[in-house]
Amino acid sequence: MKLMKKPKQTGFTLMEMMVALAVFLTVSSIVMSGMVQMVKTQGTVANRTEMHTSVRSATELLQQEIGQAGRIALPAAVTPVNMTGPTTGAGLVQTVAISSTVNMFKNMLLDVDTGQNFEVVTVSAVAPGTITAPFSKAHAAGNIPVQVSGAFGTGIVPPDPNSAACAPAGYTAYTNGSTCNLLKLYGDINGDGNILYVEYKCDTSTNPGYLYRNEVGNAVVVGTLKPAVDHTMYLLNNLQPNPNQIGCFSYQVQNASVNGVQTPFVTDVALTLTVQTQMWDSSINGYPKETKALLNITPRNVFYVWEATSLGEVPRNQPMPDGVTSLLP
Repeated sequence: MKLMKKPKQTGFTLMEMMVALAVFLTVSSIVMSGMVQMVKTQGTVANRTEMHTSVRSATELLQQEIGQAGRIALPAAVTPVNMTGPTTGAGLVQTVAISSTVNMFKNMLLDVDTGQNFEVVTVSAVAPGTITAPFSKAHAAGNIPVQVSGAFGTGIVPPDPNSAACAPAGYTAYTNGSTCNLLKLYGDINGDGNILYVEYKCDTSTNPGYLYRNEVGNAVVVGTLKPAVDHTMYLLNNLQPNPNQIGCFSYQVQNASVNGVQTPFVTDVALTLTVQTQMWDSSINGYPKETKALLNITPRNVFYVWEATSLGEVPRNQPMPDGVTSLLP
């Protein structure tokens, strides 16, 4: 009787196992290295995307508000505004009742009445429910329409005497005006009939620096205070000094004669902002930076007034309200 042989068992030799292990470790190392690099790349992209997004949001807001600067309007909620009269005319200063004095201020130019009785009056005083002005024409008792037209020629407050680095040679300086790092503007910025005063300031005294926006509502009201700066006003908290130490803002200033006086109008604003990423980038061993420049942002309302004034037309160049003047220092 023959004994049955056990089947021969086969397997990997030690050498084969070592080769397979080496191949496995090599592939794993390549995969892990790729994953680490991918994570670093994603972090770099996210870091820089956040930087681009923040500076784009800030510049878009600046563009919008510079474009609207100088706009003047009476609040839509209280229009039409009517004066009840009567007035006797002959240039006499008279106080008359009016349906709303919201956004009205001393020295404002108002369009009164229509047709043959239309005239532009300069308000000499505003009180709740009344205005005082010299009326050249007689207006009968009744609902006499009152409107406001034109714009604030100083809607972008012209640069001050120390801002030659960011304004053209020979510009007419404006006391307590804008500077190379402080933009001052005002007007019906939001198109809702409310006159706002807004300051944009670049502050790189710390590293990183800040761009903040400070707003004052109802700016025509004398005695309205400017809020103290706090962190809620920061638009950018990663600001860096610009190349060659240039300012954040520069101005194109045009002069025009207003009642025989050469008066400055800011017809273009240029903007330059340099920012860095919030997070350290190990690929460059530092913080990536970006400089964004926007040239020729035109405040269309101010430009309209300057153009009309230069052509000798009647542009209703509205004066700066005393309430805004008090906010400039």
